[in-house]
Amino acid sequence: MKLIVIHGAPAVGKLTVANELAKLTGYKVFHNHLSIDCVKPVFDFGTPEFWRVIGRVRDLIITEAIREQINLIHTFCYEFGADDDYFRRLIASAEENGGEAHLVLLICDDDERRRRIGSESRVKIGKLTDPARVGATDVELNTPLPGRETLIIDTTLELPENTARRIAGHYGISADADRLPEIRS
Repeated sequence: MKLIVIHGAPAVGKLTVANELAKLTGYKVFHNHLSIDCVKPVFDFGTPEFWRVIGRVRDLIITEAIREQINLIHTFCYEFGADDDYFRRLIASAEENGGEAHLVLLICDDDERRRRIGSESRVKIGKLTDPARVGATDVELNTPLPGRETLIIDTTLELPENTARRIAGHYGISADADRLPEIRS
């Protein structure tokens, strides 16, 4: 079974691409905000307890999905350096249970991210929507995890369907040919 981890800064298209990849492959999507929304009512956002519990929720879901032979796509914002140990544990949740983990880093021009960040789909699920926050921190979200092969795709001008097809092709993910949409420019 496979775990595809799609990471990158807010508004690069992680969930949109994950959903397109799911359409191509039949994989299930376990996106970042599912775990956040589960934990936020109980623990204050950003506290050590909040992040510890989120990590445990994600680990449990990924571990059990792989054990049950469920292919999974997971999205989140990986902060280079600060999240290295956590990211390695997330990968281990799949690999130590007989699965494969494949990493994808999506990047996007900050102007395009500012344009996307206030979209209705982001507002609807409680994601970051303030354009002023794009590129406003020193947090490094555009670097792959050291020591792991990572497919890097710039989504600034790329259609989500094409990005999903590139991921599937790169990692040899089988897809039902009848479900593959035509590539548009």
